[in-house]
Amino acid sequence: MTNNGIDQMVSQLRAVAAQAGQSPVAGAVPAQDFSELLKNAVAEVNATQQEARQLTRQFESGDPQVDLQDVVLSLQKASVSFQTMVQVRNKLVSAYQEIMNMQV
Repeated sequence: MTNNGIDQMVSQLRAVAAQAGQSPVAGAVPAQDFSELLKNAVAEVNATQQEARQLTRQFESGDPQVDLQDVVLSLQKASVSFQTMVQVRNKLVSAYQEIMNMQV
């Protein structure tokens, strides 16, 4: 390992240590708004579906740079991400219904 590599590793370790020292609780995750997390997840699913749609159109139009394997893989990614989002939605609806049925 060269001196440059060691210096780089030490600087990375110092940066991580500084970030760890900023958190009031060790291992604490910065608070994020739930609605923002959900919005970002839906946006990622949408982007995956748009990418699959674009690759499909390119393949159908005969673009030689787009392989069938890439199209199938992107379609499967889009399908899995959508199915995951549907399951998350189902769990959220179930939790909401359970909360609404609680007696106060």
